[in-house]
Amino acid sequence: MVPTSSETVQNSKTKSSIEVPNTQQKVEISISEKKISAPSSPANGAIAQTETLSASAATDKSLQNSQNVDDQKVRGEATIPMGNYNDAEYIGINEVVSPRANDPRKLSLLPLVFLIFYEVAGGPFGVEDTVQAAGPLLALVGFLVFPIIWSVPEALITAELGTMFPENSGYVVWVSSALGPFWGFQQGWVKWLSGVIDNALYPVLFLDYLKSGIPALGGGLPRVIAVLGITLVLTYMNYRGLTIVGWVAVMLGILSILPFVVMGFISIPKLRPARWLVADVHNVDWNLYLNTLFWNLNYWDSISTLVGEVHNPKKTLPKALFYAVILVVLSYFFPLLVGTGAVPLERDLWTDGYFSDIAKILGGVWLRWWIQGAAALSNMGTFVAEMSSDSFQLLGMAERGMLPEFFAKRSRYGTPLVGILFSASGVILLSWMSFQEIVAAENFLYCFGMILEFIAFVRLRIKLPNASRPFKIPGGTVGAILLCIPPTILIGVVLAFSSVKVMIISLAAVAIGLVMQPCLKRIEKNRWLKFSISSDLPDIHHDTGALLH
Repeated sequence: MVPTSSETVQNSKTKSSIEVPNTQQKVEISISEKKISAPSSPANGAIAQTETLSASAATDKSLQNSQNVDDQKVRGEATIPMGNYNDAEYIGINEVVSPRANDPRKLSLLPLVFLIFYEVAGGPFGVEDTVQAAGPLLALVGFLVFPIIWSVPEALITAELGTMFPENSGYVVWVSSALGPFWGFQQGWVKWLSGVIDNALYPVLFLDYLKSGIPALGGGLPRVIAVLGITLVLTYMNYRGLTIVGWVAVMLGILSILPFVVMGFISIPKLRPARWLVADVHNVDWNLYLNTLFWNLNYWDSISTLVGEVHNPKKTLPKALFYAVILVVLSYFFPLLVGTGAVPLERDLWTDGYFSDIAKILGGVWLRWWIQGAAALSNMGTFVAEMSSDSFQLLGMAERGMLPEFFAKRSRYGTPLVGILFSASGVILLSWMSFQEIVAAENFLYCFGMILEFIAFVRLRIKLPNASRPFKIPGGTVGAILLCIPPTILIGVVLAFSSVKVMIISLAAVAIGLVMQPCLKRIEKNRWLKFSISSDLPDIHHDTGALLH
């Protein structure tokens, strides 16, 4: 998802079940010579410590000898289709049952799949530049290989850490639990800012797909009014509830994909497989090629800031990520397969919006209008999904005491009222920037956040190897490190392509976060604003502090 500074890359980017033992006995845990006495039921956020014992050992004897941690561990049996526990003991980090666990407004599997789809892709709109940059063969290969290098590792890490910490602070609590609250705040700042910058694109892109039919939307006051109007309507949709957003994403997703299915059937008689094999490795714009692939295949971790709003997230999140990876790859690969195989290759024409021209060649004006309409709807879907993620992240940070308490305020629909207002304001303020500037700055910040995520993932594996992970990537600590190497190398390549201007702007934004966190701590100390940690969440720094150091 990182474009070049010289080319415009537009895009409307727009898995495991576990049975947790319901132990009701009272457990007294000694950590670093400090006793913590609390029920081990999930309802209170205490840490459930367990180890493999025979059936006879897991009796009342463990209660009588509760001062010895090692004598009171109980093994939890789990069946996990997409990951596994260590065979050794585990430590429950976040076994809290949210008071909203049975809320009918919680997200189910299908809406969650399409929210992830829109966080990442939203359809094939914006992938055309890969053909212009590298030709059909490398474009097709890129959308098969790149997901293995980047998308799959990011989705797997999101599934493991998202189920380990099923709350709305998402990647913020991952980094905070591994590296401390200071770096957790920095993660929240750069990822929120990256998301808001990214979301500023979509009202603009929506109008870009419509201006051919409505020329007045091309500029001037009508365009400004239209951008504000679209932003307000979609913001209100987010205010009304995440369930509405989820099912709207399902509807928009179907409408965005359907015209390409029709175009595929129409193209069958005109397909020439030899066209897929065209490649000129001596004439490849690697900068445009890699950046287009990256921008279209990241942001899998964004859904982690909505995990607290998901029904049974320990099962639903891994499944949703699994299905979404398949959906995203297919939504990119097959339209490219049709477009490059059904019409003669003219690489210079392969730029944003060229799929609508291919639709006209294959099916006529009606199909072109359908594709353009689908592109506009896709931008709407991406906007509402992105804003939901950004606003719930602010709510999650407030529940963790990183932001003032008023950020945790919910509307009567259960949505983060203040978070939505802040995110919408950011979108409006940034919408004046050029497309290239918006995306370049957004992706630099995104890469910075991903580096912190990879470090947190590996550090949690090393420091808390036996922590409860309802979904766990196989391979142990070594496997976790190896998993992070390819995407880390890719981040280095992407950052190397950044212009000096983008680096300066992005590093200035990072510096603001470095100053903002101490300022907020001073405000909290002086009681100028109220900060609090939600009683429904475990205190990760107290409960795991001795285990992390």
